[in-house]
Amino acid sequence: MGVYLSTPKTEKLSEDGENEKLSFGLSSMQGWRTSMEDAHAALLDLDSSTSFFGVYDGHGGKVVAKFCAKHLHTQLLKNEASSSDDLGASARKTFLRMDEMMKGQRGWRELAILGDKINKFSGMIEGLIWSPKGGDSQSQSDDWVFEDGPHSDFTGPTSGCTACVAIIRSNQLIVANAGDSRCVISRKGQAYNLSKDHKPELEIERDRILKAGGFIHGGRINGSLNLARAIGDMEFKQNKFLSAEKQIVTANPDINIVELCDDDDFLILACDGIWDCMSSQQVVDFVHEYIKTESLSAVCERVFERCLAPSTACGEGCDNMTMILVQFKHPINKSNSNDPSSSEQSSIQTETDNPTQNVTAVSNGDVTKQTVAESNSHLQTPAADAAK
Repeated sequence: MGVYLSTPKTEKLSEDGENEKLSFGLSSMQGWRTSMEDAHAALLDLDSSTSFFGVYDGHGGKVVAKFCAKHLHTQLLKNEASSSDDLGASARKTFLRMDEMMKGQRGWRELAILGDKINKFSGMIEGLIWSPKGGDSQSQSDDWVFEDGPHSDFTGPTSGCTACVAIIRSNQLIVANAGDSRCVISRKGQAYNLSKDHKPELEIERDRILKAGGFIHGGRINGSLNLARAIGDMEFKQNKFLSAEKQIVTANPDINIVELCDDDDFLILACDGIWDCMSSQQVVDFVHEYIKTESLSAVCERVFERCLAPSTACGEGCDNMTMILVQFKHPINKSNSNDPSSSEQSSIQTETDNPTQNVTAVSNGDVTKQTVAESNSHLQTPAADAAK
């Protein structure tokens, strides 16, 4: 539950775009919440061969979600250079890097500028006084150099956000996720979850939480946070004897790497304001109903209208809502038409599946290639129909 308005704010911020390989539409709506704490990023051309889409669902405030929307994709490319062109490993480093960047004087100042008007003014003033080159803070933004100042011992924000991102390069899709936002792909009209909702009750999450000294009460970590993985939430990451991956709450993402094929229709990234109301398959079916006659952003807006609760009595349908819809232009494998392997059907692993061919599955942030017999190269069990 949360604090709600007397009437929902249904104004929507929407956008559409396309290049030669993809089309996308997105929308966000505050809804019944007293503030909008979601943020997003959509870059068709992160570089000459890469597209990036991300949804960030904030809790306890909006600044961490806004920080990630501003910085995560730029850090991804920097980490890629030191990760031997491995986008999966780069995504993992980048998620953990967000926590480090929000610490100290530099982190405090950036969060202050992204926050409310009072803190924004304070952050700008401190930038003039304490940044290494005085007011020339913009020139330092890419280096993230250390700054001395009154907040040098800042341990990071107590608020946080989920992060669910999709990176598309050629016919490869990399999904990185920490939290309960979700990425779903439609393949021949069937919904397949490409991310896992990181709730405290999951065995792997519960084990880490307890080993790190936390507890779970009422489905919430230490009685407060209903997520097991998130960026920010530094109060749960203070054990100096444990690595970032083993803290009570971790930003360490799960990674899924999928080879796209011409059976793939579209990709959906959305915050839990959608998934609390509709199952993955329900959303895929809903999108298929309208995608041929309306813009992609208009389809996202229709999903919001379908999910928005008539009142705050039950809680579901009362959250902020953000959705990105990415449609693939066919043939997907056109650029690889000379590659004999490009015509093979790729496989998708969902959270209930066994590892399948052509999927890199990641648990706890460690990227490992998993394969099965060649006869098991078909699609596995689709996402469950039950809404969470």
